[in-house]
Amino acid sequence: MKYTLTVIRRRRGASESYRQSFACETVSDNDTVASALTELNNREHLTDITGADADRIEWEQSCLQKKCGACAMVINGRPRLACDARIAELGGEITVEPLRKFPVICDLIVDRCILRENLKTLRLWIREDSDLPDRYRDLAYEAAGCIQCGCCLEICPNFYAGGAFFGMAAVPVTTRLLTEMSKDVRKEIVKGYSKHVFAGCGKSLACKDVCPRHIDTEKLLVNSNAMAIWKRR
Repeated sequence: MKYTLTVIRRRRGASESYRQSFACETVSDNDTVASALTELNNREHLTDITGADADRIEWEQSCLQKKCGACAMVINGRPRLACDARIAELGGEITVEPLRKFPVICDLIVDRCILRENLKTLRLWIREDSDLPDRYRDLAYEAAGCIQCGCCLEICPNFYAGGAFFGMAAVPVTTRLLTEMSKDVRKEIVKGYSKHVFAGCGKSLACKDVCPRHIDTEKLLVNSNAMAIWKRR
C-alpha cells in the first residue's frame, strides 16, 4: 500500500513550524506510524515528496509495545501512540504532529516535564508500605496501567501546561495512593487533589476515549472523588 506521510516539523530553536510530506509504502498489514518513521530515518538519503533533501525526523520511542508512552503524538488529529497506530486503518493520507499541549523541542518531540512536576506538587509518591484492602485490588490494578503518555491531557478542554488544573494524568496515581496509604498520607494527598484536580475537572471525559491503555478514567475519577472529597474509602 502506497501512502503519503506528512510531518508537522519544527527544528531546534526555531519558532515556526512547517509541513513536509514523504512518499511511503507498507511492507505488511501490521505496519504502524512508528515503523514508518523508523523506515524513513533509515533511508540512506532522505528526501521529501518533491525530491528535496530532508533532515532526519526527530521523535521519541522506547518499548514500541504500548507500555512506555514515549511515542505519543497527534495522528490525523487524534492523540495516539505511534506504535499503536496501524497504517492500514489510517488511509492513504496521514498527518503526524507533536502534542499541542506541551512545548515543542524538535519535530515530534515535546517537553512533558510538567507531568512529573505536577505529581511532585501533589506529593504523589510511595512513602510507606502498602495497605491495600482486597476490595480495591482491581481498582488499583487498573490505575497502575497509566503510562503518563499525555494523550488524555491533549484532548482535555481544561488542561494547559503550567495551569492549576493537572488533568486526568494525576488521577491514576492519586487513586492508587488513596487506596493503599494510611490515613495521614491520604489527608495530605487530598489537599492537593481538591485544588488541582477536583476543582478544575469539567467531567467531559474526553480522556476516556483516547487512552491508549483503555483505562476506565471515569471509574478512577468517581472513586478518587469519593475517597478524596466525600471521605468514603
